Amino acid sequence: MPVLQIKAKPNSRASALIEQDDGTWLAQLKSPPVDGKANEELIELVARQFGCAKSSVSIKTGAGARLKRVTIPD
Repeated sequence: MPVLQIKAKPNSRASALIEQDDGTWLAQLKSPPVDGKANEELIELVARQFGCAKSSVSIKTGAGARLKRVTIPD
C-alpha cells in the first residue's frame, strides 16, 4: 500500500489536495481540527483524488498532528 505524506492545513477557505514539488501533498481543509472533523475531510479528499473508497484510506500516523502519513490502496 502506498503511503502519502500530507501536511494538513485546517480552517482554509477551500478544500484542495495539491501535490508539492518534493512529492509530499498539501491538504487545505475547510473543517476545523476539532473532534476529528478535519481528518474526516482529509480522508474524503484523498479518496476522491485517487478514486478509491473512503473506507480503504487510513491515517497511519499523525492523526493529531499537521504532518500525516496516509495509506491508500494499490
